[in-house]
Amino acid sequence: MASRPVLQSVRALHATQPRRYTDGVFRGLTDTRLPMPWIEAWRRQQEGKSPIPTEGAKERDLSPKKMSDSYHRAVLPLGRDPWLSDTYINSSGHIRLGTVFMDLDALSGIIVYKHTGPGVTTVTAALDRIIIAHPLTEICDLEYSGRVTYATGRSSVEITCQVARARAEGEPSQPEDVLLTCTFTMVALDPVTRKPAPVPKLICSTPEEEALFKAGEAKSLAKKDELRMSLLEREPDDLEAAMIHKIWLKQVEYHDPNRPLRQPHNVIAMSKTQLSTASIMQPQYRNRHQTMIFGGYHLKQTFELAFCCAASFAHARPTFLSADPCTFRNPVPVGSVLYLTATVTYTDPPLLDEAGNQPAQKDPANPMTRVHVTVDSKVRDVEHGNARSTGQFNYTFSVPKDVRVLPHTYQEYMMFVNARRRVQTGDLQRKQQGGGQTEAQRKLDAEANLTE
Repeated sequence: MASRPVLQSVRALHATQPRRYTDGVFRGLTDTRLPMPWIEAWRRQQEGKSPIPTEGAKERDLSPKKMSDSYHRAVLPLGRDPWLSDTYINSSGHIRLGTVFMDLDALSGIIVYKHTGPGVTTVTAALDRIIIAHPLTEICDLEYSGRVTYATGRSSVEITCQVARARAEGEPSQPEDVLLTCTFTMVALDPVTRKPAPVPKLICSTPEEEALFKAGEAKSLAKKDELRMSLLEREPDDLEAAMIHKIWLKQVEYHDPNRPLRQPHNVIAMSKTQLSTASIMQPQYRNRHQTMIFGGYHLKQTFELAFCCAASFAHARPTFLSADPCTFRNPVPVGSVLYLTATVTYTDPPLLDEAGNQPAQKDPANPMTRVHVTVDSKVRDVEHGNARSTGQFNYTFSVPKDVRVLPHTYQEYMMFVNARRRVQTGDLQRKQQGGGQTEAQRKLDAEANLTE
């Protein structure tokens, strides 16, 4: 117990405000505007008062802003401060990506208020695809940076964040320094009515900024197309239906006593891949608005469960490849119970392809399988009277094994088809962006120091 004061004093060197235990968010990114401790917010709730300050709501400045106005940079001294390893390094010496994701959501919260100014409540609405660009092979200082890259003056704001190897102050990062980039969509709400509130328009000053703005516009349109691609909107096409039928026939053959073929040991029923958790949401995980859980914490929980699910499925250590776009459908209140269920919904190579053949590994001596994990999230009040979906989160990992997932029920087949579409969409986007699922990904599998 004697080491705890030392730990606190070392970490205090990196604090930008009085210490608050926020379970992992880097002190350089914690919100200096968090107005009160939980006990005071709770008392205000009991008295029927809002714990969220509403000053300035009628005097907002909505004049257009530049991208540079919202730019924010923070350096995580991971290579210089060994005490940070308590939060950012796991027992195997790998960086915990879930904690990095939590930091990025905190970073986006700082950036969005630089753009919107006071008088609004902002919430994380969505997260775009995350792909590892250049894996880390050593523990070093990391630079978090980001800015608003798309805002039309309505209620939503797109924020692009980047994690890179940190260079000296004033020295720009190089392309090979970039670990990952991601885009958060934040929505501004009136703090009293909780209705969408307008935000300042974004003006572009350089060709680079115009390109970023157009990319944000394209992403906004693409989200609408993705909704139309959902199985809730579009049934399986002919090729998908034929593939489902062939997999079902293979499943029947496995259990036919008059046929010699039996289910291989590396083919695992989808229902047996599930992992579930239930946890009560404590005040220490709350966001700046006092009564709701921080979206970054929610994201971290889903990611780490997905990692465990992939590891349990493959009996091997997974390597993170990508996270699909996700939407935070409903907030998670303090005091509620969060239920998460992770399922392996697709593997590449799959059990069978569209032609009904079983795809072989490219290198049978060194097999590598992509494992797609879907995490369904819902929240209930403690009395368990109501349940609401809070979102679905999809992650793809690679494992050094030849393993295949086998759906059985109609629901599982639909999950399989949906995950397959997601993987194919991700592959297409990587090709369009000039990346490939070839040597770069193989190098990532062999050398990456980022898994959990």
